[in-house]
Amino acid sequence: MKVSTVEEMRQLDRRAIEEFGIPASILMENAGEAVYYAIQNEFGVRNKRFVVLCGLGHNGGDGLVAARKILSSHGKVQIFIFGDKNKYDDAPAMNYEMLSRGGAEIAAQPPTDSVARALEQCDAVVDALLGTGIMRDVKGQYEEIIELINRSGKTVFSVDIPSGVDGNTGQVRGCAVRADYTVTFGLPKRGNLLYPGADLAGRLFVTHISFPPSLQEAGNIAVQVNEPALLPKSKIGGYADSSGGVLLIAGTADSFGSSALAALSLLKCGAGPVRLAFPRSATPFLPPLGGEIVPAPQRETESGGLAMSNAEQLLKLGGEADFVLFGFESVREEETRELLRRIAAEIKNPLLVQSMGAAGVAKNVEVLKKRSAASILILNAGEMSEICGTAISEITAEPIPAIQKTAVDLNAIMVLKGFPSLIGFPDGKVIINTSGKSAAAVSREVLSGTIAAMTSLGLPAGEAVKTGVFIHGFAGDLAARDKEQDGTPPHDILERLSSAVNILRRDANETVRDLYGSVKII
Repeated sequence: MKVSTVEEMRQLDRRAIEEFGIPASILMENAGEAVYYAIQNEFGVRNKRFVVLCGLGHNGGDGLVAARKILSSHGKVQIFIFGDKNKYDDAPAMNYEMLSRGGAEIAAQPPTDSVARALEQCDAVVDALLGTGIMRDVKGQYEEIIELINRSGKTVFSVDIPSGVDGNTGQVRGCAVRADYTVTFGLPKRGNLLYPGADLAGRLFVTHISFPPSLQEAGNIAVQVNEPALLPKSKIGGYADSSGGVLLIAGTADSFGSSALAALSLLKCGAGPVRLAFPRSATPFLPPLGGEIVPAPQRETESGGLAMSNAEQLLKLGGEADFVLFGFESVREEETRELLRRIAAEIKNPLLVQSMGAAGVAKNVEVLKKRSAASILILNAGEMSEICGTAISEITAEPIPAIQKTAVDLNAIMVLKGFPSLIGFPDGKVIINTSGKSAAAVSREVLSGTIAAMTSLGLPAGEAVKTGVFIHGFAGDLAARDKEQDGTPPHDILERLSSAVNILRRDANETVRDLYGSVKII
């Protein structure tokens, strides 16, 4: 599913009206009816009392349609309009007129205390105050009303986006409504899915309000929700003869555990063969990992890092593999850093670098720009800041433009970890991942191994990243559910990988729909 900016949605609305001849009044009718549908199905209407709070834009008009539908189904409605009702344009003005003639209880420009009394007496609230297009922080009476809504403890249905949430960034503009349900129109907006806005939206519903499929899939919209690929069926008879497998390179002996965790993640996902190149002094740590991991001990420096003299052998092993990954440990020795940079530059197969800083690549991004095969990076906001020279605060406030630009500049597939995790592609496409709320800290080792496993199972690099990120988050959510906890340690995620892969293999679409129904089409 595509995810739009506020401006992109305005353009889609305009095209629906001008190119497809869909009147604005029909779009508004469909939007308000979808809000009503959500209310009816999630809360009920008959003999319940609703407060409907409307602004002067089309968001307020959508609220008026919902109010009309509630009244027609024997609900009780008290409508408050904030501003001069005479400023409504045609579509909302028409709905205001119908409500007035039908005897609805409407108050324009109400005092705050009358709204407070109504909120005390109602069963639920419809928030149609501000919509997606706010340009400044919420102040004055709007701020007072939003605080009243949040203190009321009543069930809240927000129209398009919780009032006070920036539709493009998900940031709170001063204060914002905390909704239980949000119904958004046409396509989800970025602010519906990015935090903290996503946390304020409650259950998110999307209605296409009669947009034709060509608008729903508009090619100029580069952002979409992660829809993992359907995994290939398991190969009968094992994997050893059907795949070049994966090469993991452990840069130092004293941080061997991180590479081992990635290797085990590969095996849990059913991938293989897995070859692990590591400094010879770490050999005693290998047996507990199991015989499925093929060891490739290497010469090392005096401080325990991989020596440059291993370059030709590692390049040969990497050329025989389907996928190569490294960057698990903080590499302090320049000789090892130079070795890893050479491998990144010369290897012809897909490469995942778990931490560019750890691997000594962060200051030498030209290495990645020149690669012809896929380069995959897993970064946090601090590492992205170091690479692109943008302040961390700017990246966290508007992560999509940041990852979009950096992925294009580096000619790489980038995973910006967090919740939601974002995936940027060299063509400017960005994916918002919906799984992994319970694994928000993200285990990079497990994630790296899961992504690599997807290539070993037969997915091309881009699909492998999308699916690997989803499965990693899904496994974390399974672990959190089973253990009834919010935080999810890496080993708990690791233990649920097999289950996550098996469920996704049976039916990817059903998994997304049933377990991650936070974006539900109505």
